[in-house]
Amino acid sequence: MGLIEQIKDAGIVGCGGAGFPTHVKLNCTVEYLIVNAAECEPLLRTDRYLMLNKADEIISAVEMVAEITKAEKLFIALKETYTDEIASLQDAINKKNSRVELFPLKNFYPAGDEQIMVLEVTGRTVPPTGIPLDVGAVVSNVATMYGIYEASKGVPFTEKYLTVTGAVAHPIIVKAPIGTSFKACIEAAGGPTVQDYHILAGGPLMGKLYRKEDLDKYDVTKTTSGIVIVPDDTNLVAMRETSLHSILKRAKGSCIQCQTCTSMCPRYLSGHPLSPHKIMRKLAYSDISEVLEDKDIKEAMTCSECGVCEAYACPMGLAPRQVNVYVKKALRESGFRYQKDTETIFRSREDREYRRIPSHRIAARLGVEKYYDYTIRELKELNPGTVRIPLQQHIGAPSEATVNVGDTVTQGTLIGKIPEKALGANIHASISGTVKAIENGMVVIGK
Repeated sequence: MGLIEQIKDAGIVGCGGAGFPTHVKLNCTVEYLIVNAAECEPLLRTDRYLMLNKADEIISAVEMVAEITKAEKLFIALKETYTDEIASLQDAINKKNSRVELFPLKNFYPAGDEQIMVLEVTGRTVPPTGIPLDVGAVVSNVATMYGIYEASKGVPFTEKYLTVTGAVAHPIIVKAPIGTSFKACIEAAGGPTVQDYHILAGGPLMGKLYRKEDLDKYDVTKTTSGIVIVPDDTNLVAMRETSLHSILKRAKGSCIQCQTCTSMCPRYLSGHPLSPHKIMRKLAYSDISEVLEDKDIKEAMTCSECGVCEAYACPMGLAPRQVNVYVKKALRESGFRYQKDTETIFRSREDREYRRIPSHRIAARLGVEKYYDYTIRELKELNPGTVRIPLQQHIGAPSEATVNVGDTVTQGTLIGKIPEKALGANIHASISGTVKAIENGMVVIGK
């Protein structure tokens, strides 16, 4: 069996983003293979743990993937401040006499954005709404690479390494079976240290924010990168909790057209025609239904939703990112589909290198600076009695259940398969036990 089939059978999806099925993504021929080890979000430490403790496996996986993609240039891109991780990877490279190279990045946000990383490593700008393949590259997260190594040994994707940090007693890395409750992960970190808090699934810029009261609803999936407890009085909570009505009203009444949201926008700086300040201006004088055909409004579709504009750039405390999200939704509902420009060669703007935002400063603006310098090296392996495993943890079609209520399964048993001729990923039991329920797109397994 070839590596692509092993990856497909194991159910590997991208660990650093939306969960694109890896067997599809890597079924290509490229010039550059880039491993994303920059851990884009402040506070998360999972990839750093893997680089320190699984370096040999990661380098082996990069070499295997290079062979199937025919990549000529192999890079692991990570922040230059990761001195211990650089040493660990370099030692593994030297031992294997590998042709993998390390590419040190400045410690800025969003260094781990896929398109930004391609630009840093190759000097090429991915076209708006394009993918790295458009410029001869493919990017895969370092945790995904570790999963690929496991898949090459016949081990399916059933456990997730993730950071549990923020306002908890003991920030840690957990190794959690997929379907483990967020509550169990937080308890493993000693529990919250504050009474009133929200939960971030992911990092402070692009993670999803949940209320404490809803904690029991959420479980670890293949794309969960971290769980961060943030006190209710944290800046980012106030930003996220502002209603859309208030956001739009403030945008119309308070935008001073300083253009800082545009001049600091990573997509704009990479050479894309996105101008958030123009979108803000046009919505100030028109209803969204009146401007859907406007060229500048349509460029909202190219926004990566990184949050730089509202978390760092805007001096008025407005939310261009959330305005763009609103505009994108309206455009989709109108039937608009952005057409990728394959003719133009996009180039980054000259002032880009002077407008990189230090990760520490953006963490401070969000009110999570106190958690920024945590060194997290301890791992806890969790052993839950019950897991709730979604049949859709990836881009594409939901998997089809291959088990029934009452079936006995062992860790690694296939419980969800890719539908015929569909984009998807296999799902496996993450613990041994009995199938207790299959409902609402979820397989519940208990010991």
